[in-house]
Amino acid sequence: MFPVLKTERLNLREVTKEDTAAIFACFSNENVTRYYGEETLIHIEQAEKFVDFFSKNYEAKRGIRWGIEIKGSEGIIGTIGFNAWSPKHKRAEIGYEIHPDYWRNGYTSEALSEILAYGFEMLGLRRIGAVVFMENDASNKLLTKIGFKKEGVLRDYIVQNGTSHDTYVYSLLKNEN
Repeated sequence: MFPVLKTERLNLREVTKEDTAAIFACFSNENVTRYYGEETLIHIEQAEKFVDFFSKNYEAKRGIRWGIEIKGSEGIIGTIGFNAWSPKHKRAEIGYEIHPDYWRNGYTSEALSEILAYGFEMLGLRRIGAVVFMENDASNKLLTKIGFKKEGVLRDYIVQNGTSHDTYVYSLLKNEN
């Protein structure tokens, strides 16, 4: 059964087919995909594949992705979760995106704090990593503020729109949380 998490203002829940339009609204927005490592979506069918991917990743214990929903509202404003989940090695990487209409309201920070606690306490993770475009000031500041440590630079790590990008790699260990 998919874990539902709640914060003061948010419900973090499973992403379903009903969320396809909201997924498309996020990933068809160039402001969202600019630092995401994925090409901007053009067709709704591409968003359907994202929903399927999130579901299959969870079933295979490779990742878990929650839809971010504001309490009292219907529909998600973005997603957040773990990628590259390795139960054996007790580690995962985080990823997230929120539609620009909801930026600068503290929603990402609130959701991130909740899933970090879930990862360490319920999934038994010892390390949670993050890979972030060097130019993504908002994510770089957020991760540092929450306590992630910058470990270094991954050169030419992500190719997007035919261009290679350097990224920072961060981590947060259970005993640092």
